[in-house]
Amino acid sequence: MNFALILFVLLLVTGLLYAVDVLKCRKMRTPGSKEPLWVEWGASFFPVILVVFVLRSFLFEPFKIPSGSMIPTLLVGDFILVNKFTYGIRLPVINKKIISLNDPQRGDVMVFRYPEDPSLDYIKRVVGVPGDTVSYQHKQLTVNGQPVATEKLNDYLHPERLYYSEQYKARLGDVEFRYLNDADAPAFIPDATRFPFRENCTYNAAGVTCKVPAGHYFMMGDNRDNSRDSRAWGFVPEENIVGKAFFIWLNFSDLGRIGSFK
Repeated sequence: MNFALILFVLLLVTGLLYAVDVLKCRKMRTPGSKEPLWVEWGASFFPVILVVFVLRSFLFEPFKIPSGSMIPTLLVGDFILVNKFTYGIRLPVINKKIISLNDPQRGDVMVFRYPEDPSLDYIKRVVGVPGDTVSYQHKQLTVNGQPVATEKLNDYLHPERLYYSEQYKARLGDVEFRYLNDADAPAFIPDATRFPFRENCTYNAAGVTCKVPAGHYFMMGDNRDNSRDSRAWGFVPEENIVGKAFFIWLNFSDLGRIGSFK
């Protein structure tokens, strides 16, 4: 469901009713008379819809985490806020950038429209920016020939499924984060598709190496062996970017997660 389009249509309809009421009908009504239903249920909602539309389209948008691909950074059921203007101002609905601000950086947690189905929003971590050579071999990540610094932590217990994953701390750019590996999961990528610029990638039994094309980004989930990401479906084009995730504002199962994001 394209909620942005629905909201835009509601804005146009209620805005038209509001304008007709203010410019014409309101002047014709007897003072103190009851407003007609089309004003009460249509035009009167215009200011509220306008505020929601501006906030959601240009400033912040809420999302709910539906899967475990970003564990341990984000858990299933986390409600997060996404900064819509960090990477530039975009026109709503068509997602066309009109003002450039910042570019995504390695380590950012970014929401984007899934390249294989742009009606879906995905969230992953940026590990490669345009021009980078990203290699994931034997479950070790290197960027431009430099291994990403990692530190082994205590194993992570998945409370819902009662099993452990190896847990590491890593740094990409200025961002420090944790990620998971499952020791018994294979290193090769079993489900890679035919995606644009696939010729930039080389697959083997140990994993994949890709050269990130201009205007695109290489994304990976922090739950490395339980995330289908750029290793399988390719690069995220710049026009698919939604914004930068930065804040957990609610989790009904764990209120202690409010405000956390690390």
